[in-house]
Amino acid sequence: MEEHNLDPQLRLIALNANRPLAEKIAQATGVQLAKTAVKQFSDGEIQINLEESIRGDEVFVIQSISDPINQSLMELMIMIDALRRASAKFINVVIPYYGYSRQDRKARAREPITAKLIANLLEMDGATRVIALDLHAAQIQGFFDIPVDHLQAAPLLANYFKTNGLTDVVVVSPDHSSVARARQMATLLGGVPIAIIDRRQAADRTGEHLSIIGDVAGKKTIVVDDMIDTGHRIISSAEALKHAGATEVYATGTHAVFSDNATAKLQASAVQQVVVTDSITIPAAKQFPKLAVVSVGELIGQAIKLIHDDQPIDELFHTIVDKNED
Repeated sequence: MEEHNLDPQLRLIALNANRPLAEKIAQATGVQLAKTAVKQFSDGEIQINLEESIRGDEVFVIQSISDPINQSLMELMIMIDALRRASAKFINVVIPYYGYSRQDRKARAREPITAKLIANLLEMDGATRVIALDLHAAQIQGFFDIPVDHLQAAPLLANYFKTNGLTDVVVVSPDHSSVARARQMATLLGGVPIAIIDRRQAADRTGEHLSIIGDVAGKKTIVVDDMIDTGHRIISSAEALKHAGATEVYATGTHAVFSDNATAKLQASAVQQVVVTDSITIPAAKQFPKLAVVSVGELIGQAIKLIHDDQPIDELFHTIVDKNED
C-alpha cells in the first residue's frame, strides 16, 4: 500500500527572473533550492525539468514577473504545470513583483484587465496560494479565489532611513493616489508629517503643473511610490520639492523597474538617493551611485516558514524584519 506524506516537506524552487533573491530566501528559510533545469530551445520555447521528486511536498516557486516579462510568466506557468503533474501537494507561487499589475481596471473603452487575466491563468494552472509583495493595487488580491498573502516592504524601507538618521523628515506622496502609502511610511518613521504633490495638466496640454500641499520648506523629504519605472514622477517631484524649499529629496519604491534610461536620469536628477528593494533583479548596467538596495529575502523567507507551519503572518506587517537590526 502506498504511503501518503501527512506532513509535507517544505521545498523551494527558483526560476530565472530573480535567482539572487531566491538564494537569499533559501538562506532565510534554511532550505536548499531544489534542483531544476530551465532551458530554452533555439526557437524560444521553454523547457523545464524537475531533477528530484517533489511528490507530496509543499512547494514554493519563486519568480518575479519582470523583464523579460512574458518569458518570466511562461516559465512560471510551465513550472506550475510540471509540479502539478509531479504530484506536489501544495503549489505556492511567490511573486515578489507582479507584472501587469498596472492593468488592474478598465480606464478606457475596449481595454483589457490584464492583472485579472494573470490571476485566472495562475489558478487555472494549479497554483494553490500566492505570496505577493506590494501589489500596485491592493484589490488585485480579490482577483484570486485562492489565498493571497500580500507582504509589504515599507517596514524594511523605513528601517533603512532610520538607520541612516533620516527621522526628522516630511514624507511625500507623488500624487493623490499614493497618499495611503505615504501615510504608512510616515507612521513607521515615528509619525512625521506628510505632503502631497498635486499634479494637474498644463493649460496647453503639453506638460504638468505641480504644486505642493503641505510644508516642506527647510525640510528633508522622502518621496514614496510602489515602483520606479521611467523615473519621471520621482524626478518631477524632486524638482517641485526643491523649488518649494526642501533641502534634500530622497526617493523610495519597492520595485525597481528602471525602464529605458531611467537610471541615468535619476543619477542626474535632484534626488539625493534612490532606495529600492531587490524584488526585481537590477543588472550591473542599471546600477548607479545614488542607488541603495534593501533585500526582501528575509521578509519573504519568514513568511514562507510561517505559512508552512500554519502560523499567521500578521506579525510581519507590524514589525521591521531584519536580522541585522540592533
